[in-house]
Amino acid sequence: MDLDAFRELLAPEGRRALAQAVDLVAAGAEPVAAVTALRRTYSPALTSAALTQATLRRRAEAKFGAHAAAMYFTPHGLEQATRAEVAAHRARRIAALGSQSAIATEAGPGTGPRVLDVCCGIGGDLVALARAGCPVDAVDLDPLTAEVARANAAALGLSSPGPPSPGLPAPVRVRTADAADCDPRGYDLMFADPARRSARGRVFDPMAYSPAWPAVLELVARAPAACVKVAPGIPYEFIPDGAEAEWVSYKGEVKEAAIWTGTGTEGRRATLLPSGATLTPTGAEVAAGPVGRYLYEPDGAAIRAHLVAEVAEIVKGHLLDPRIAYITGDHAVVTEWAACYEITDVMSFSLKRLRAALRERGIGNVTIKKRGSAVDIERLRKDLRLSGAKSAVIALTRIEDRPYALLCRPAKIP
Repeated sequence: MDLDAFRELLAPEGRRALAQAVDLVAAGAEPVAAVTALRRTYSPALTSAALTQATLRRRAEAKFGAHAAAMYFTPHGLEQATRAEVAAHRARRIAALGSQSAIATEAGPGTGPRVLDVCCGIGGDLVALARAGCPVDAVDLDPLTAEVARANAAALGLSSPGPPSPGLPAPVRVRTADAADCDPRGYDLMFADPARRSARGRVFDPMAYSPAWPAVLELVARAPAACVKVAPGIPYEFIPDGAEAEWVSYKGEVKEAAIWTGTGTEGRRATLLPSGATLTPTGAEVAAGPVGRYLYEPDGAAIRAHLVAEVAEIVKGHLLDPRIAYITGDHAVVTEWAACYEITDVMSFSLKRLRAALRERGIGNVTIKKRGSAVDIERLRKDLRLSGAKSAVIALTRIEDRPYALLCRPAKIP
């Protein structure tokens, strides 16, 4: 889909074509049948654009919920777009900075900080920021992507002119521009989401981001305050001194990290959504010790933020091995920071021994987890040749450089 095809989609005829395409996709129509049905009325280009958009909207429901039905997407834009719940969390943090006077704003009383959103993509974050009361100027280098973001702001009622009104979403402006040419000094905060995809797929090296990491840091240095969305696996050496790095987990899955500067916070933070619980360093230390009655698997955000010792302190446990993020202990503790399993068997790992133990217990369904193990989980699942009606959790790990298998079951915590 090119820019002209997308603009045609926004015209009255294009809206009618999209509505029909949405109905066809929702009804589960085969691709050839859907194309044939639309081609009776619309051009090949409009038919293709409408069906592409309808398919993307269906996929976008996982990230944007009901709002996906009114939004527009590109394949790469949807892939990189922030999940609505995560964007809302970040927008609330940014909006709170203004109310706490951590950032001086000229927008007037009752409004959030004025934000420059560079690399805005299809607009997932600018939508959340506007809903949180932050006036947003957004830019993207790609003309089609900027047009999609502009259409999303309009579709969701966020692009009305004039100053923000208390209790109403703040206005959004979107234009095509290179992030490197923007001047963040005229804003209260800069938000950046550098592209992390190329023609070959995802990009993990920050130096291969677009803009590249040095250009991002140059923008950050000129901004009064900044928030930069990055991949969860960003190496620690890329985090600027004096910044706060926050890892965000949604329903147990680490979604992203964000680097905050100029906001009065620094260090490491883990955040759980949808609860909003946060964890920061407490100075806790944790040693390794013997296998206890329970096994705790810390949330990935806490692991990424190097806060496993803090989780161990919460559950009154210790590590199985000093280099591996599995915690064990004799107390069953309820916490959203870790999944808890009751350990039923501990054995040195061998396929023969593990298979025999599972057969003896009538276990035919297993959830296999691993940390510090080189075992191929899918290959192991096939080799176990399971049968039986019971279920179990297998945790594969290393303790003092020896491979172990721990048979577990979900803990029953009063």
